[in-house]
Amino acid sequence: MVAILRFLDLFKNIFQGLGIDYGGMRKILEIKLLLDSRRVSSIIQEEASKDKERNYFYRSLILYFFFGIMMVAFLSLGSNYLFQMALIFGLFMFFMLTTLISDYSSVLLDLRDKDIILSKPINNKTLNAAKVIHITIYTSLITLAMMGPSLLFGLIRRGPVFFLIFLIQIILINLFLIVVTGLLYLAILRFFDGERLRDIINYVQIGLTIAITIGYQLVGRVFEIKALQAIEFLPKWWSIILPPIWFAAPFELILNGNTSTSILLNSLMALVIPFLAIISYIKLMPSFESSLQKLSALGGYRKEERFSNKLAKIVCKDKQERIFYKFTNNMVKNEREFKLRVYPSIGFGLVFPLIMLFNYSRGRNLTDIANSKGYFTLYFTAIYLPNLLQFLACSANYKGAWIYRIMPIGDYEPILKGAVKSIFINLFTPVVLINSIIYLILFDFKILDQLLIVYLNLILSTLLTFRIFKKDLPFSRAFHTIQRRNGFLKILLVMMGIGLLAAIHYQANKIKFGPYILMALQLITIIMASKFIFKVQLDA
Repeated sequence: MVAILRFLDLFKNIFQGLGIDYGGMRKILEIKLLLDSRRVSSIIQEEASKDKERNYFYRSLILYFFFGIMMVAFLSLGSNYLFQMALIFGLFMFFMLTTLISDYSSVLLDLRDKDIILSKPINNKTLNAAKVIHITIYTSLITLAMMGPSLLFGLIRRGPVFFLIFLIQIILINLFLIVVTGLLYLAILRFFDGERLRDIINYVQIGLTIAITIGYQLVGRVFEIKALQAIEFLPKWWSIILPPIWFAAPFELILNGNTSTSILLNSLMALVIPFLAIISYIKLMPSFESSLQKLSALGGYRKEERFSNKLAKIVCKDKQERIFYKFTNNMVKNEREFKLRVYPSIGFGLVFPLIMLFNYSRGRNLTDIANSKGYFTLYFTAIYLPNLLQFLACSANYKGAWIYRIMPIGDYEPILKGAVKSIFINLFTPVVLINSIIYLILFDFKILDQLLIVYLNLILSTLLTFRIFKKDLPFSRAFHTIQRRNGFLKILLVMMGIGLLAAIHYQANKIKFGPYILMALQLITIIMASKFIFKVQLDA
């Protein structure tokens, strides 16, 4: 941190010439960098140490560095620069954009700076400069950790021209990603306010996650790999909307002399689009700052809350259980950090089964797909189930969990049961239903009983996950403490359990009336398991 600030000191006169109070800006940056070092990044969700001086941000850079080392392998895939660099930039953009979504949103949408800092003798230009430099430092360090190995390898093996193009493209990508993220939030801020705005922001995050995941699949399908040394670029009409192809094209243009129309057009996009985005962002920044105040507005009682209350009466017969069903539902809807952590993973749960179905169906026509067992890919919806249940114990306001201890409740069973039901019905079931509708369109209504079996198995998977994971009261722990409590082996055990349930489903289809016998057994198991599985002692 000190080294970064000393480096900035070299440009003190330039900042002062621009009318920026350098002393004030430096102090703001010093505090922000200190807070960054103590905040546990979303990539290293581990238990915080009692040592307050440990720099968690720099520790997260080690993981980014390991990701970067793995990317070096792509530089050895033949001599097709477009293929190599599209893969590398696709991975880099995926990691960087998800990082910006999870960690940068709190910086961009923070209202406290204006409330606290502008009440001091600090002008708006100085505060904005501090914010821009803070984000620049943040993204530059992550970029250096992730792309540094590839840059060094490229310089040694491919020469200085390759290195220079690589460096310029990385800078352009970072500018493009930051500006695009800001412009998306600006578009939302212009049309929505208060609580509805917070919801829309989270929906955009889910949409971005889906778009990134699908986009990365499309990048691979632009190329036809006949052999490792014979990779052919097949231009599609939709390849022009894939940013990794834009930024990879200049390598093919300059180093391989490929002057085809598609390469020239993509190279032009790599240069023009980031600068157009920056110009647009600068012009719209005043509007963004004024619209940001809408975040402080509160929303009123919504129609969907009435529906949720009616649903609670149906699924929760016990009054106490119903109370904590509603409590969990309200917390999930209103706690911004919970949504920032969990909602993007919902996007994976929504799109991953469809990607697996798409891969399974390659080379088949619609009739073949309809007559296949491809609907079993719906089980991949459960990919985010462990993440959902373990974060149920987390909250930014976890210190308020003392209220559980003073409530007149004989045991914690209704709390746990109401919370798990709320999470499953409100955050998991809608994703299953959306995918099920798509599957019904593709496979016809003849698989309706099969989808019902899948849904019942996902309920059993939820009970299984709850049983295997450590038990905590809802919203009673800090976010950074949860990963250590449920490690990789427990998540692997959950996934093996889901796989076993899918295998039983598959075998049941081979028996006459097997699906209906299985459904009856599933219902009995769910009813019996739900009676005792929540009667547990909470883990320390």
